Amino acid sequence: MVKHIVVYKLKEGVDKAEAVRIARESVEPLVGKIPGLLHMEIRQCFQGLDYALYSEFESRELLAAYAVHPLHLEAKTHFHHFIETRTAADYEC
Repeated sequence: MVKHIVVYKLKEGVDKAEAVRIARESVEPLVGKIPGLLHMEIRQCFQGLDYALYSEFESRELLAAYAVHPLHLEAKTHFHHFIETRTAADYEC
């Protein structure tokens, strides 16, 4: 199993709660629709950066396939314009 964690800083002036809501509604429903995506959650951070994404994949290969999957790319169009920076970390269990 691969765990994929991404933390985000939003652009100045973006409503954090609204951006997180849109991201959650866009990405969390992809579980069960994209092969190998086992779990996905997005939550607003209470300190540090603005929000975090936590997800689990069956393998490195399926995480790589997720990154370019049409459903994922379409979902990103709803919230990616809010993002100033993102940092990802992946590890195997």
